[in-house]
Amino acid sequence: MKGIIMAEQKVMNRWLVVIGGILIQLCLGAIYAWSAFTKKLELAPYEFSRPQTQFIFSLGLATFAIVMAFIAGPWQKKAGPRIVALTGGVVLGLGYVLAGISGTNYLGILLGIGLLGGAGIGLAYVCPIAALVKWFPDKKGMITGLAVAGFGFGALIWVKLTGGFKFGPVDLTPGWAGLFGADWSVNNVFILYGILFAIFVGLGSLVMVNPPSGWLPAGWTPPTTGAGASGGKDLKVKQIVRTFQFWILFSTFTVGALAGLMVIGIIRLFGMDTLTANGIETAKAATICGTAMGLFYALLNGLGRIIWGTVSDKLGRKNSIFLMSTLQGIMMIAFYFIAGNEWGLYIGAAIIGFNFGGNFALFPAATADLFGSKNVGVNYPWVFMAYGVGGIAGPMLGGYMGAREAWMWAFIPAGIACLVVAALALKLKPVEAQT
Repeated sequence: MKGIIMAEQKVMNRWLVVIGGILIQLCLGAIYAWSAFTKKLELAPYEFSRPQTQFIFSLGLATFAIVMAFIAGPWQKKAGPRIVALTGGVVLGLGYVLAGISGTNYLGILLGIGLLGGAGIGLAYVCPIAALVKWFPDKKGMITGLAVAGFGFGALIWVKLTGGFKFGPVDLTPGWAGLFGADWSVNNVFILYGILFAIFVGLGSLVMVNPPSGWLPAGWTPPTTGAGASGGKDLKVKQIVRTFQFWILFSTFTVGALAGLMVIGIIRLFGMDTLTANGIETAKAATICGTAMGLFYALLNGLGRIIWGTVSDKLGRKNSIFLMSTLQGIMMIAFYFIAGNEWGLYIGAAIIGFNFGGNFALFPAATADLFGSKNVGVNYPWVFMAYGVGGIAGPMLGGYMGAREAWMWAFIPAGIACLVVAALALKLKPVEAQT
């Protein structure tokens, strides 16, 4: 009886880590909420140029990836996830508060949001992932998907708090136009968000701990074959970068990020072009595009993380990455042809967002499967660097072809690339299982 009680306590403990991880990730999704501020910052009294506002966002993404790989991964392995996540929350909060008290000073906002904000996100992001794959070796895909879903849904929450929870024609907060509608300034919102981020990430970090060494869920035995099986090795960064598995993961994640981020960057421009070309008036086309991105893409992006992660626990990471990349490739090609229709735009945005979200559940779980769970907090940030590569290439491809009204040459190559890496994914297998 005592053993059963202890096992139940362990299960309760690991679900508390899930709650803490989701709370942390909800705040870190702030990086995707930057679009809520850009238009305000281009107007008086700020009068920043569009390249200036985009540079803040780009600096945040770059700092996020670099800090996660070079600082957060190694540090959390030595000190544990709690102190690193807590530090990340404090740095993120301070960054937003600094931006808030900087008034119209561009350098202050750049350093606050771009440098400190990106660093705080980079410090905290990997901590829930690293801890949870150790607490849930039996459900790695589902649990990483659940944790990182908070990142996607968090972005939606922080954006909508500024302007009200309106999704195209659907208004969930009638009569309330958000913080900006209540005459809050950008600086005041920055300060509020900074305080909230520090508090919520701090609370989530309190339960961010690793399980005891050698701990396994009661009644669960690690599989030797099939979904979730690993090669039995715990490899380090200098070892994984010498394997073909790492480069397949890196290439596949790069293309997945390229496709998803390209669509995020151009869906409004592309949608407006195709809808108005088919006779839909400009005002209605703008509403349709807003709904496609603000509701269909955003919602399915979050759900895709949970669903693809759960599916991968049944089908295996290799098969799931293959299916996700194949579906994304087909949809990217089809999207070019169907986006001129309202429901075609909605369906395309939903499926592309769904698959894009799946990347963030499948690749950390695959990293644990292929290279071992012990060092996933150090190894995954290097796989995640692919997101940065795709984040540069995708928007650049879409922007370049869009400026030349050659949309086909953005979507078709991206779709073909997804199909190519889908085939590569079939070669994935744990390092020790090579023959």
